This record gives sequence, structure tokens and C-alpha cells, in this order.
Amino acid sequence: MVSDLLKNSQYEEKNTKPRVTGVGGVFLKAESTETLKKWYADHLGFVTDQYGATFTTKNTVPPHEINYLQWSLFKKDSDYFAPSEKDCMINYRVENLILLVENLKIAGVTILDEIAEFDYGKFIHILDPEQNKIELWEPVDQIFTDLENEAV
Repeated sequence: MVSDLLKNSQYEEKNTKPRVTGVGGVFLKAESTETLKKWYADHLGFVTDQYGATFTTKNTVPPHEINYLQWSLFKKDSDYFAPSEKDCMINYRVENLILLVENLKIAGVTILDEIAEFDYGKFIHILDPEQNKIELWEPVDQIFTDLENEAV
């Protein structure tokens, strides 16, 4: 079955179709970020640092590709989730962010900001119909792979 997927052009290494490819982050608001981070470390085994915890996974297709998911806590009064009033925000990994944003604009989706570019990827924020803020991220995973290799 995987060999059939590999033959399918939809699963080429770099797809040009704008789409979500996975979850890139889970962000929660907390009364006490340090206390809650410690709870997750003590009770669920999270390996945490100043940013939260980073999880690595391998893609099924292509199998050599490593993905990173960031779990982070924000202070309860943080305005990073604004204009949403929700206490959670999901970051989705995407391919072809520029074309995806063009398609979202045509569809009338609320775009909250402009695409911001960093060495670890491009980001933009949108709202879903229930006012959940969503962060879209076109990652440059090699940056994280290099950092992980330096730490070893």
C-alpha cells in the first residue's frame, strides 16, 4: 500500500498543492506557565525547555523526513491568541503557504496578518468560522534537525 502511495503524484517529496500536512504546534493558555509545564513534565513525561516541549515524528511518505511539533504554554493574559478569546490555538504545518493564503482570501476567510518569514519558516494567522485563531506554518525543518544534532 505504501508503495502505491509513493507512486501517486500527490505524495511527491515537495507537493505544490497548498494544503495542511499536519499539526505543527499546540498552544495553551495557563494561569501559571511554569507550574503547568512542571506538571506535564512530572506526570506525563514531557521533556520541557523554555519554549515548552518539542516532539519529533517521521513521515510515512517520504519516510526520511522528520517533522517537529511544538507544545507551548502562554500566560493567561497573553494577547497572542487575539482576537480569539479561546484558551487554545493550533498551529498547522502547510505546504505552499503563499498560494494557500491566496485561496483563503478568495474564499473570504479572515486573514489576521501578513506572512512573516523567519529562518525556521513562514507564518500567518487566520480565524475559523467560530473565531478560533489558527496559525499556519510552512516549516524549514532542517533548522530544528540541525539544533537537535548540535545538542547530541
